[in-house]
Amino acid sequence: MITTTADGPVDLITIDRHERRNALDTAHLVELREALERALARGARAIVVTGAGSSFCAGADLGNVYGGDFRKELYATLSTITSAQVPVIAAVNGPAIGAGTQLAIACDLRVADTAATFAVPTARNGLAVDPWTVRRLALLAGGGPARSLLLGCSSLDADTALNHGLADRVGEVADALAWADDIATMAPLTLRYSKLALESLLEDGADDQTLDAAFEACWDSDDLVEAGRARAEKRQPEFRGR
Repeated sequence: MITTTADGPVDLITIDRHERRNALDTAHLVELREALERALARGARAIVVTGAGSSFCAGADLGNVYGGDFRKELYATLSTITSAQVPVIAAVNGPAIGAGTQLAIACDLRVADTAATFAVPTARNGLAVDPWTVRRLALLAGGGPARSLLLGCSSLDADTALNHGLADRVGEVADALAWADDIATMAPLTLRYSKLALESLLEDGADDQTLDAAFEACWDSDDLVEAGRARAEKRQPEFRGR
């Protein structure tokens, strides 16, 4: 099952399939996407995705992966993360294998536990990841690590992932939640624009007009006025995303 815990402006979404080491099948991908959509609909300012127990996500449930519906639901879920207008953090608490690595790299930030490993062993089972995954891996981690993962079927531990930029911090779920709590205090319109701009470097998803509008919205916002007022009053600003 997929569980959600809301704590103020932050939602924690947990993949909880102990018997399958949190491997994803079609039904759980739908549940995960619906959990993300609910978090966004309720106005969460940051989202953390993690796995229950000692695994982040063991990848695709191989008993379910060979139908076309699995790929459709997988990429729809990844797209929900990349298109979300708030930061999504992966708390990689253990192995992130195959679709688990895809889920982690779709997120904006990755906090890797010391037990975390990243691997994409598709060449061992005749599967393949799409060009989006290959490109994103190469841009986030570099060409060498991407080749090691995809061609050598190697695993990257937390320290190696951190050194190559595949992980942003080493820490536990609590550290990811603390980071999310901090991010949730920041200006939502600025975060939305920054995510949109960064995604446009990775993908061709945002045109110049959309980026320009998001940029101008930051400078025309009540939040910008609030930041100046808070600075003058020597207090923390209270951003409202407008």
